[in-house]
Amino acid sequence: MRDQRLRGAGWPWAVRVLGALLLSGAMGTTALAAQDVEERFPGVSLGITYDGRQAATLAIQPFTGRLGGENIAERVQNIIGRDLRYSNRFQVLDELPASLSADEVDYGLWDQMRADYLVTGRVEGAGTTSTLVLELHDVVYREVVDRGRFPLPNPESQDFRMAAHVAADAVVMWATGEPGIAATRIIYSQRMDDGNQDLWIVDSDGENRRRLTNHESISMSPDWSPDGRRVVYLSYRTGLPRIYELNLETGAEKMVPAPRSGDYLTPAYTPDGESVVFSIVGSGRSGLFSYNLARDCCFANISEGAYEDMSPTFSPDGSRMAFSSNRLGVGAPQIYVRPTNGGSAELLSPYAFGRPGYYTSPEWSPLGNRVAYHGRVERRGVHQILISELDQRNRIVRVTSEGVNEDPSWAPDGRHLVFVGERSWGRGLFIVDAVTGNVRTLVSGVRANVPSWSPSLAPRMAEDR
Repeated sequence: MRDQRLRGAGWPWAVRVLGALLLSGAMGTTALAAQDVEERFPGVSLGITYDGRQAATLAIQPFTGRLGGENIAERVQNIIGRDLRYSNRFQVLDELPASLSADEVDYGLWDQMRADYLVTGRVEGAGTTSTLVLELHDVVYREVVDRGRFPLPNPESQDFRMAAHVAADAVVMWATGEPGIAATRIIYSQRMDDGNQDLWIVDSDGENRRRLTNHESISMSPDWSPDGRRVVYLSYRTGLPRIYELNLETGAEKMVPAPRSGDYLTPAYTPDGESVVFSIVGSGRSGLFSYNLARDCCFANISEGAYEDMSPTFSPDGSRMAFSSNRLGVGAPQIYVRPTNGGSAELLSPYAFGRPGYYTSPEWSPLGNRVAYHGRVERRGVHQILISELDQRNRIVRVTSEGVNEDPSWAPDGRHLVFVGERSWGRGLFIVDAVTGNVRTLVSGVRANVPSWSPSLAPRMAEDR
C-alpha cells in the first residue's frame, strides 16, 4: 500500500492505549467508571485499540451508464456507497458540489471538498451482460490508484447485490491494502413463533435475508466452511442433537455419524475444511471429537474427561485450538487454548481466585492474534464481548457496553464482529468494529442465536462465472 497523505493528520501514525481505558464515546453510550471496570473485570487490563490515524475522506461521484446501464447505475452506486461506510475505514462525503459533472473528474473541485479519495463508476450494458467499470482516484496526488471491471448479473438475480459488494471490497483493498467485508454473508439461528429454531442467512449489509432450513425442530450453532460453500450445524430433527453438513449450493445434507451415545454439540470446521470438530456431552465422559468429512471416515478423540469441553475454534494455521470448558471445577465455563495435536491446555479467560466468572463461545480471529468470546464476572452483571490479544500478553479488550451481548463471530478482515445483542426494544444481531467501537444493527427484532460470519465470497463468485 502506498503512503497516504491525510488532511490535518500529518503522516500516518498510531498509538496503542494500554491499561484500564474508559470506553468513552466508543459506542455512543456513557463511559464505564474506573471503579466499575475493576469491579466487573478484576485483575485484567481493559480498553479498545486506538488507531490515531484520521480516516481518509472518500467521495463518490454519481455513477453513469451506457447501453442500458444507466437504468441501474444509481442502484449500484448506493450499494457500494453503503458498503464503504460500513467498512469503518473512510469518512464518506454526503454532500456533492452543485457544479459537478459526472462525465469527468475535476480533481481541483474534489480537493476543495477536502476529499482524499474519489470513486467513479460506469455501468455498461444491461441484463446479464452488464459490467461495472470502477476507478479509485487519489485526489491529493491527482492520479488513478487502481481500476477494475466487475461483471454484474441480472438485477433480479439473488447475486446482483453480492456482485456490487465484491466491487466495494476491491475499493477497500485498493485504498488500504486490507480486505473488506461487504462480499460476505452471515448465518444464524432464529427462534420462530412456534418455538422451533431454523437457520437464516443475510448479507453483511442486512439485505437478502432468507430462511435456510425448515425442519420443524431446533437447528442452531452453524459454522461456515473455509470455501464458503458448506455449513455444519446441530439439529434435533431426530429427537437427539446431531451434527449435519448442508451444501449451500445444492441443498444436499448429510449427518455426521454418531458412533457413541451423548449429545453432539457446537460443531466447527478445521482450517482445511476437511474435518469437523464437535463436543459430545453425556454418557459419563465428555469431550471434543472429530470426523473427516472429506474421507467420510475416521471418528477420532481429541479430549475426553469428566468435564465438558465445548465450542472448539482454531487458529488460522490449525496449530492451536481454543475452547470453553468447566474443567476448572468452579461451576462456570472458562476459555482455554491448547495445541491441536495434543498438550496441556492453558487458561485464557480472566480467571481470578474467588471470582471465577463466566466465559464461553470463543472464536479465533482470522488474523491469528486474537480470540473473541463473551463473559461476565461471577453471577452479576450481563454478558459483554471480550477479546484476548494473544500477542499483547493476553490483554483483555472489551468492545461492547450496552445491553446483553453474546456469541461473537469474526469477519474475514479480523476487525469486525457480529454478535447477538439484547436491548430494551428486543433482541437482534449487531456488528461492532473492534478498532473504533462503532456498532450498527444488522437484523433487528428477531430472537437470534449463535451467528457465523462467512469467509469472503468473492473467490466463489469468480469461480461460478
